[in-house]
Amino acid sequence: MKILHTSDWHIGRTFHGVDLLSDQEHVLTDIAALVAEHAVDVVVVPGDIYDRSIPSSNAVAVCDRGFQAIREAGAIIVATSGNHDSATRLGAGSAFTALGGLHLVTKVSTVGKPVVLSDEHGPVYFYGIPYLEPEITRAELGVPEARSHTDILAAAMGRVRADLDDRGDDARSVVLAHAFVVGAEATGSERSISVGGVETVPASAFDGVDYVALGHLHSPQTLRENVRYSGSPLPYSFGERSHRKAVLIVDLDANGLAAVQRVDLPEVRGLSQIEGTLDELLTSEQFADAQEHYVSAILTDLKRPVDAMRALQVRFPHAVHLEWRRPQAGAVLQYREKVRGRSDIEIMQSFLTDVHGEPTSAELEWMQQALESTGRGTEASAQTSRSSAGSEEMTA
Repeated sequence: MKILHTSDWHIGRTFHGVDLLSDQEHVLTDIAALVAEHAVDVVVVPGDIYDRSIPSSNAVAVCDRGFQAIREAGAIIVATSGNHDSATRLGAGSAFTALGGLHLVTKVSTVGKPVVLSDEHGPVYFYGIPYLEPEITRAELGVPEARSHTDILAAAMGRVRADLDDRGDDARSVVLAHAFVVGAEATGSERSISVGGVETVPASAFDGVDYVALGHLHSPQTLRENVRYSGSPLPYSFGERSHRKAVLIVDLDANGLAAVQRVDLPEVRGLSQIEGTLDELLTSEQFADAQEHYVSAILTDLKRPVDAMRALQVRFPHAVHLEWRRPQAGAVLQYREKVRGRSDIEIMQSFLTDVHGEPTSAELEWMQQALESTGRGTEASAQTSRSSAGSEEMTA
């Protein structure tokens, strides 16, 4: 049996305010093409189908078309709810969709009750474990004292193992789980699942299963040969810009896990972080490759450019994030060290230089007048005269 492992679709998510539905529909079409190309029998999706518990009508439509494309490509689908999904809404009509080859496992009561699919070697048991919030699910799982995700997952896997024991020693099994497993690395775009207890669980919790398809973390990762994250099909933060998104194709033979193949997904749109002055970003050829990417720009101009995002989007139409970072900002001085031995006018002049630029003669005059209005203008007047004289000497 060939199984394609994908997860964390997050349909309906935005990227710095930009709608990603078109990108998401594109990548689901790519996944369906891989199903056909590799003659995949089953696609497993362990959680976070949607990005919100109440997805928009457009998000639901994209998801529906994605499921349809995968089914038409020849694969049965087994999917569970994640921490972003509403288990009730995602699972609505699951009894009917199962008849069409879409098995949605979203209820605590179904933990330990497998979806049974067969190949030439016999049955394979797919155990879906929806995201289980400890505070909400501990009573239904029969562990009222449980406080952590480890405790809850242990109870869920106890049900899985009890069912497997009844199937015989040669029963082949696949578990879908949405969890943060010890040893894995987050990317920064995942929502924490630590409410209700410690969020991590050990990989040993899944001992005795042929393959564990994990969801929640957004980069492909191998914790054990048979315990893996597929990662999300699209990058959802600039921290993921160096990731190559992928799916995993799992082969089960008569004895269980035979092989796992990583297949990279086509890039829908790249992510780039660029840095320089506004003029450099708009003219330099070194940034040409980023013109069709989602762009995060760091400006290093001495003065904050006016309407910089609009200017950037002329060259980078998909620029979504902008930060101004003056070159001097990296030099950190303690306030006491910065003002020690300096006059009031010098401190004011330094502050204006830091936040705006070297003050003009007129601005120095305004500062002097401000100090004089407080009765501290004598020293300021002398300093201003020295500064103005210095400026005149430089001009001469």
